[in-house]
Amino acid sequence: VQLQASGGGLQQAGGSLRLSCAASGLGFSNYAMGWFRQAPGKEREFVAALSWSGRSSGYADSVKGRFTISRDNAKNTAYLQMNSLKPEDTAVYYCAAGIIYTDYRQDFRYDYWGQGTQVTVSS
Repeated sequence: VQLQASGGGLQQAGGSLRLSCAASGLGFSNYAMGWFRQAPGKEREFVAALSWSGRSSGYADSVKGRFTISRDNAKNTAYLQMNSLKPEDTAVYYCAAGIIYTDYRQDFRYDYWGQGTQVTVSS
């Protein structure tokens, strides 16, 4: 199983980035997908999650209204559209996959993790 996160980079505050998470080696459409992030000196935190069906999603309060999680099961890929970026969004972003039906915010429920992609937002 492999999750390949990409799309990070340097962006100015107020700008946008779209992260992608390409999955292989698993029945992608059966897995909930989540995005987490870890800033320097801080613990990893939940950002967003989407159910296997795409019908249920959840967001951290800090990103609600700015970030949107989506998935394309035909491409085995999940996305995180990040708009109105803020310097405090700077972190390494990780995608994760798990057979989850509740509590998408808890990282221990995810079975597989990507390698992370760096997002840096300048003020």
